[in-house]
Amino acid sequence: MSHGGFDIKYNWIDGAESLENYMPGGYHPIMIGDILHDRYCIVDKLGFGEYSTIWLARDTQMEHYVAVKVGIANLESDSLLHETKSLRALSTPLPSSASRQQYLGRDSIPCLLDEFKVHGPNGTHVCYTTIPARCNLSEVSFSRLFPLDVARALSGGLTLALVYTHSQGYVHGDIHLQNVLVKLPSSFDQLSIDRFYEKYGKPEAVTTTRRDGKPLSPNIPPKAVLPPYLGKKAGEFKLSDVRILLSDFGEAFAPASDFRCGEDCNTPLAFRSPEARFEPQVALSYPADIWSLATAIWEIIDMKAIFSTDG
Repeated sequence: MSHGGFDIKYNWIDGAESLENYMPGGYHPIMIGDILHDRYCIVDKLGFGEYSTIWLARDTQMEHYVAVKVGIANLESDSLLHETKSLRALSTPLPSSASRQQYLGRDSIPCLLDEFKVHGPNGTHVCYTTIPARCNLSEVSFSRLFPLDVARALSGGLTLALVYTHSQGYVHGDIHLQNVLVKLPSSFDQLSIDRFYEKYGKPEAVTTTRRDGKPLSPNIPPKAVLPPYLGKKAGEFKLSDVRILLSDFGEAFAPASDFRCGEDCNTPLAFRSPEARFEPQVALSYPADIWSLATAIWEIIDMKAIFSTDG
């Protein structure tokens, strides 16, 4: 069977990443219990994207949990390196003259904890670690409305995160609710791996199989791990839960030194600014983020996008 010009090798697993991307230049095969960088014990999968998989791991040196983002191999010198460069720039110490709003906003930007590379059957993969999150707001939006005070606090937290990003000379470039995360409670690090499994359940893993029945190659893991939901329903959120992280700086750029025009914008269409959509040759800057921020705030309050997300 072929699809999009290439053969479909593996049987589809609902809720998992595309197994066809486990090939040279693609995803790194990871299983629960693997140790990355002689330090990070893989506990569960947090999510995945087109260019990476994200895993919950226990840092065996510092005895806390981290999110490990593992890029695909053919982006070794591009996407994740660009993202880590942006995160490093946003992590520079603030001057003593910085405003309270800047300090509050900085707390909502992922702190780059570690960077390393792993080598495997599909190539060399750039990896980095940050603090883990419990869920993104897009996942929560499938349930009921947030309490109004929570919706206001989430909107304010996202705004402060963007104010800080702009104050450091960066445009985020991809603001939507999938990239707005909610932090885990501070007590989370006190859970042992066994206690984590007792509280949230053991990883759900489905055996991977080829369509032709042949044995698997080393390029693909023997089981696909399905991400758990660590969050709660929108109506159950309290103000004490409102600790956000603005994530995924893979599209971030500094307009003072980087030219980014509308046709290069990868923000989902429903959140894309008018200039990015209708003036594809015009340089983008901070206003494009402001438009996306407004559409995100609308969705936080109303739990549905102001513009259609279909198609």
